[in-house]
Amino acid sequence: MSNVDRWLLPDGIDEVLPEQAHLVEKMRREIIDLYHNWGYDLVIPPMVEFTESLLSGSGQDLDLMTFRLTDQLSGRLMGVRADITPQVARMDAHSLNLSIPGRFCYAGTVLHTLPRGPLESRSPISVGVELFGESSISADIEIIELFLNTLSVAEIGDVSLDLGHVDIVRGLIGEANLNGDLEAEIFDLLQRKARTELAVWISENIENEQLGTWLNNLPQLTGGIEILETAKAALDGAPEVVINALNQLETTIHSLDTSHLNIHLDLSEMPGYHYHTGIVFAAYIKGYGKALGNGGRYDHVGEAFGRSRPATGFAFDLKTLVSHGSCSQSLSLGIFAPFCLDSSRREEIKSLRKQGFRVVEGFENQVVDYEELKCNRELVKIGEKYIVEFLS
Repeated sequence: MSNVDRWLLPDGIDEVLPEQAHLVEKMRREIIDLYHNWGYDLVIPPMVEFTESLLSGSGQDLDLMTFRLTDQLSGRLMGVRADITPQVARMDAHSLNLSIPGRFCYAGTVLHTLPRGPLESRSPISVGVELFGESSISADIEIIELFLNTLSVAEIGDVSLDLGHVDIVRGLIGEANLNGDLEAEIFDLLQRKARTELAVWISENIENEQLGTWLNNLPQLTGGIEILETAKAALDGAPEVVINALNQLETTIHSLDTSHLNIHLDLSEMPGYHYHTGIVFAAYIKGYGKALGNGGRYDHVGEAFGRSRPATGFAFDLKTLVSHGSCSQSLSLGIFAPFCLDSSRREEIKSLRKQGFRVVEGFENQVVDYEELKCNRELVKIGEKYIVEFLS
């Protein structure tokens, strides 16, 4: 291995250098403080767990994204977390066993075997919340409001909130009593919005004419808030679970402050089809093709731990929030204190640091580079007193 190779990182594994790291940590603190103010308690799950726990209820996608290793103490297979939600579900179900709704927040690095998309990091810093034990639409509304508040803390404007509800597609497909293969086929057609192919497939596989009409209408039910009225007319007479889903979306939208928010509805969208169980959402901005963050309801996540409670939540990649937010202020420039053994200088430095100033002390015979030290002021002695002067 050459000397150059020693400095290479694996593809998709990135490092965060000082100035960016300062912004990431600053935003992490602000976001966690936001969650604390909303009543969400911070938890710090372990980086590795036994795979039986780590992958419980998470679906095949997360299974494929998880690095595995053998525990030398027990001989059991462990995984490096690729998602924190199952860990928090375990804590809610087993470690805490609360009788009230559990509100939790977290911030930690996760690791993926493969990037989720081109040029994406395989080691994002996941920050988010989970709410367990409340099935009402009020819980979904609270989570979405907190989701939007997170974007405000990150100073990200012109956000498009994508909303959907998995019970619309699931409720209609359920009426068709399809086997697993046929269900996968229509799911794929709906996600691709392949309307012509979908119409042919429905004519060949759906005997109920009314159900076929409802399914054919789904790819067209996309747009702004006004699409809800169109959907109610297009799905009139649909199963109760579908109507309830439309009503939940309407209630949610009316509860949000939409004055500075673009809401987009896609009623055939089914992210996490086998994972989510209700309202789903994501945030987008112009010029960035991927979601900044996403979330939704997943009521079965705790089943594997013996306590299935209603659940909803969301997650962001902290590094993505920093890179797309307006929080671009650099690391606060500090005060340089040249080397000196004067005890009063030491007291002055302590005082400045207590006041929140960044003070960088010099060493004996040090060659000073103020730019690299990130200092724009200097501690100088005039008479018997030390004062801070701006560098010319």
